[in-house]
Amino acid sequence: MRSLRIFPALFLFISLVFTGCSTASDEQVELTISAAASLTDAMKEIQASYEAQHPAVKLTFNFGGSGALQKQIEQGAPVDLFLSAAANNMNLLLDQNIIDARQHMNLLTNKLVVVIPDDQSDEIQGLEDLKDTRIKMIAVGIPESVPAGSYAREALMSAGLWDILQPKMVQAKDVRQVLQYVETGNADAGFVYESDALTSAKVKIALPVDPAIYTPVEYPIGVIKSTKHGKEAAELYNYLQSKEALDVFVKYGFTPAQSL
Repeated sequence: MRSLRIFPALFLFISLVFTGCSTASDEQVELTISAAASLTDAMKEIQASYEAQHPAVKLTFNFGGSGALQKQIEQGAPVDLFLSAAANNMNLLLDQNIIDARQHMNLLTNKLVVVIPDDQSDEIQGLEDLKDTRIKMIAVGIPESVPAGSYAREALMSAGLWDILQPKMVQAKDVRQVLQYVETGNADAGFVYESDALTSAKVKIALPVDPAIYTPVEYPIGVIKSTKHGKEAAELYNYLQSKEALDVFVKYGFTPAQSL
């Protein structure tokens, strides 16, 4: 009879142990993705479908200028994946062995455009028109930390206009702030990506910038080597290369670097 009294207690103990193990294994994994600000809308849509398919994974985003994000990662920010709007920011992390050399690739491409407020009647036919007195303020991303700003500077320098237009320049912390300046009328024109322009009904594309006068816009993706969630980070990295994910990027104005 004594053994019968012990058995229920033993059974309860074993049940609690296994219940505890089950709870621990079912805990949600949080992946932190540092991504160029221009990817905001596309990545938020992808987040909804990805989390629905992977209920044990939660995606957290840190959007901003790629240069600023790169610096944060160099300084040890807890990031699992990096999506940059410029190859050089990714390459600097690769050179420091921060990005997993086996898990990085060029994912997307984009185009630089000049946008103006949607209600602005004056048209811009070329970059030279930015010198017109009607254009009083031109928004660009900070060239040192915002790839869109760097591409804009490169294009304007090629056209011999960068120094001339300096008195009109207002610099923004990322490409979405450039878009906001134009949307709100705080700038008469701004340099953004085509994908950004397509997200707003308050601006219109005045001019596609000649791609021959600036470095091709590439969006590389890489897994941070020190991630504590290697399996989950690799799964997301692979998913973002899938047709399902790339179709979302295309919807928002990006072009896959590789054919679908």
